[in-house]
Amino acid sequence: MLPYKKITVLGLGKTGVSIANYFAQKGAAVFVSDSGKTEVVKPNINKLNKSIKYETGSHTDKVLDCELIVRSPGIAHDLPVLIKARKKGIEVLSEIEVASRLIRPKVLIAITGTNGKTTTTTLVGEIFKNAGFKTVVAGNIGTPLIDFADKIDSKTAVVLEVSSYQLEDIEHFKPDISCILNITPDHLEHHKTMANYIKAKAKIFSNQDKNDCCILNYDDKYCRKLKNTCKASAVYFSLKKKTSNGIYCDRKTNTVYVNAFSKKISFPVTLKIPGRHNIENALAALACGLGAGLKPGNIIKTLESFEGVEHRIEFVRDLNGVRYINDSKSTNVDSTYVALESFEKNIILIMGGRHKGAPYTPLKKLVKTKVKKLLLIGEAIKAIKKDLSGTADIIVSGDMGSALKYSKANAVKGDVVLLSPGCASFDQFKNYEHRGEVFKQLVNKLK
Repeated sequence: MLPYKKITVLGLGKTGVSIANYFAQKGAAVFVSDSGKTEVVKPNINKLNKSIKYETGSHTDKVLDCELIVRSPGIAHDLPVLIKARKKGIEVLSEIEVASRLIRPKVLIAITGTNGKTTTTTLVGEIFKNAGFKTVVAGNIGTPLIDFADKIDSKTAVVLEVSSYQLEDIEHFKPDISCILNITPDHLEHHKTMANYIKAKAKIFSNQDKNDCCILNYDDKYCRKLKNTCKASAVYFSLKKKTSNGIYCDRKTNTVYVNAFSKKISFPVTLKIPGRHNIENALAALACGLGAGLKPGNIIKTLESFEGVEHRIEFVRDLNGVRYINDSKSTNVDSTYVALESFEKNIILIMGGRHKGAPYTPLKKLVKTKVKKLLLIGEAIKAIKKDLSGTADIIVSGDMGSALKYSKANAVKGDVVLLSPGCASFDQFKNYEHRGEVFKQLVNKLK
C-alpha cells in the first residue's frame, strides 16, 4: 500500500472510479472531482464506494485537501487546480504510475504509439498466455491496471497499452520492455505541439537502464531519433532495412530476419490480419516475446493464428458482394491512411467525428485513387470537406444511419463500405467502441 491517507482523484471515468474505489477499500480518505454535470456522470457516481466524497460541475479548491492527486487520462495537464497543487507540493500522478508502484510482476511490458497499440498489446498478451504465463493485459486497452493490483504476483506477465495521456505524469514507472510503434500527429488539442506529444511518448523509457529493452520502429523518423535519448538496449523492427540490432521482414517473401537478443535466425510468417501496419505490429510483438526470453516457435504459432481485435479493420458482413468493414478505432488521420492502404479500390469511406487538430490532407492521394464516395458525419464535416475537396465525390450524411442508408442504395458488388472516421467519437457516441457497435448493429439490420 502506498503511504497516502488523503487522496483526490480527478475525473469520474472508468479509470477514476477504479482508482478511487481501490484506495477507499484500503482505508484512505478519497475525494473525487469531475467537471461534468451530475446527471451526466451519475452512472459512475453510483459505482463509487459509499465512503467516497465527490463534487461535480467544476474542480474547486477542495481538490487540494490531500497528499496525492491522481489525474485520469484526458484531464488537462495544465488545469488551474493542478498548477495550484504543484505549487503546494502535492504530488500529481497518473493511474499507471500509481498502480505500477503496487505490483512486482515477473515481467512488465509497456506498449505505446499513435496507432496499433491495442492490436499489438492484445497480440503480446496472447503470446504470453500461449507460452503458459499467468498474464494480465491492462491499461489504455480498456481495464485500468489498478483493477489487477492485488492479483499480480512474481509469476505474472503484465502487458500494458499506455497512452501519451497516461505517460505525462509518470515519475518512476519502469517497464522491463518498452515499445513505441510509431508517432504521427495526434491529440494535438491536448498536447498543443508535436514536440510535447513526442516528449510524452518518450517517457515510456525515461526510467529504463541498460538492463532493460526498448523496441522502436526504424521506419518511423521520430522513433528512430528517440534511440539517441534512450538508456535501455534499443532493438529496431523494420520493413525497409536490416539493422545491426533488429528484426526485419521481407514483404516479398514474408520472411522474418532476427538479428537481436543474441539470435541470428530467419523464418517465414503468414499473418491472418491484413495490411502493412499489422506486419509492423507483429514484428513489435515478436520483439517483445523474444526480449522476454520466449521461444521463437511458440511466438510464431500465435502470430499466425491471431485474427485481430474488434473495431480495427474488422470484417462485419458481406451483403450482395459488398464488404462492410468496421474501423471505428481509427481516431486519427494516420490510422485512416493505414486502413485505406489495406484495400485495393472501390471504397465507400465513412469519415468524421470530433476534430482533433491535425489536417486531413495526408489522405488526399489515397482518397483520390481508392475512394468512390466519401461520406461525412459528425462535427468535423467542414474541416474534412475543405481538406479533401476534389479527391472524391463527397456526400454530407451527417450521421451513421444516413451514411449506411446511402451506402446500401449505391454500393455495387466488389465495393468496400469502410467506417474509418479519422476523428474522435465524442460528438455523437460515448467512445469509439460505441461508434463501432452502432455501425455493426446497423449493418447487420440491412436487408
